[in-house]
Amino acid sequence: MSLGSIFDIAGSGMTAQSLRLNTTASNIANTETASSSTDQTYRARKPVFAAIQQSMLNPSQQGMAFGSDEGAGAGVRVEGIVESDAELQMRYQPDHPAANEDGYVFYPNVNVVEEMADMMSSSRSFQMNVDIMNSAKSMMQRILTLGQQ
Repeated sequence: MSLGSIFDIAGSGMTAQSLRLNTTASNIANTETASSSTDQTYRARKPVFAAIQQSMLNPSQQGMAFGSDEGAGAGVRVEGIVESDAELQMRYQPDHPAANEDGYVFYPNVNVVEEMADMMSSSRSFQMNVDIMNSAKSMMQRILTLGQQ
């Protein structure tokens, strides 16, 4: 694995965490979205990530940099976004404009506390990837100055 590939790995992590943060923001924004049926009710969404293996990225360069890169990660990709299958919240509110015939209103299965924890986690993970990129940049700048003395 070369020093330059660190930017690709950290960049893919930043992209993934940005998507996670956007998904979390969407969940929080729809927390109090009411509906009269279960089919129309917003459901919490979560991104699904998968590791990209180095051997899948550059099979011709495998094992060139620091020995064997077999099993070395090369970043992360988003497999998709899945809807939560947790039970929807059903509240008896017969005066609500979105109430069904029985007087019930359906609310999303969004847990705000869990979403806030996800938001902090994705924000910190994004910042860690920024710090990794800054460290790699600093290392590369130091390499360039080695021969100048």
